[in-house]
Amino acid sequence: MTKQELVTKMQDAGAFVPGKKVRLHFGEEGAILLDGQANQVTEDAESPADTTIKVNWNDWQAMSGGQLDPMTAFMTGKLKVEGDMSNAMQLQGVLAKLR
Repeated sequence: MTKQELVTKMQDAGAFVPGKKVRLHFGEEGAILLDGQANQVTEDAESPADTTIKVNWNDWQAMSGGQLDPMTAFMTGKLKVEGDMSNAMQLQGVLAKLR
């Protein structure tokens, strides 16, 4: 899946945290913004976010496919959180909408 396909899939599934802005930063692959205030998912890498989740693209693919547990990814350093941790805790719900 490409990043643009992910954006479209997340937008169609309503995969964002209501009322919050969460950025998924994939390193060289760029970033996407889950904007729960505007109810949209975009490739906006510049707007401020309440929480930024840093994870490489392959690990994100594994998490969204159910092969990698987000908590395991966090505990092993594959997923890093900057900002409001409670938004990151809602990542399970976002991932469930992608399956």
